[in-house]
Amino acid sequence: MTVVVVMGVSGSGKTTVAAGVARLWGWTLLEGDAFHPPANVAKMKAGIPLTDADRWPWLRAIAARADAMRAEGVSAVVACSALKRAYRNVLVGGHPDVVLLYLRGPKDLITRRMAGRKGHFMPTALLDSQLATLEEPGPDEHPVIVEIGGPPATVLETAIKSLEERLR
Repeated sequence: MTVVVVMGVSGSGKTTVAAGVARLWGWTLLEGDAFHPPANVAKMKAGIPLTDADRWPWLRAIAARADAMRAEGVSAVVACSALKRAYRNVLVGGHPDVVLLYLRGPKDLITRRMAGRKGHFMPTALLDSQLATLEEPGPDEHPVIVEIGGPPATVLETAIKSLEERLR
């Protein structure tokens, strides 16, 4: 069984790509935002960046669910910012069957995307905080890197092709 962790800052298209991969392959989607406790969501809505102390329980909850799914023989796609290497270590946990897919793009594009979203709790004002926290995955993490400059359908298509090559 395989778990793909789709990572990147808010507005990079994690949910769109993760949902598209899950739908195409018949895998389970784990939306990281759904694992946030109400206090985290309230902080973000108020424009207050999360701290590591806020994130650890959230990350452990996502990792526990992904581990349980793998143990049940179910493949999954996780949409989670996973901004720091330490966060990814919790999610990947040294499991060779966990693949990291990093959605990378320029700040101006991500800002426009965030500004156009309706009903999401993450305000555009927190993008700078996310970018400051972001530690791009290094080569030793073996990430699949997808640039997000094109239309969402093209980004999804590129992500799927890149994942298929990795998983062969």
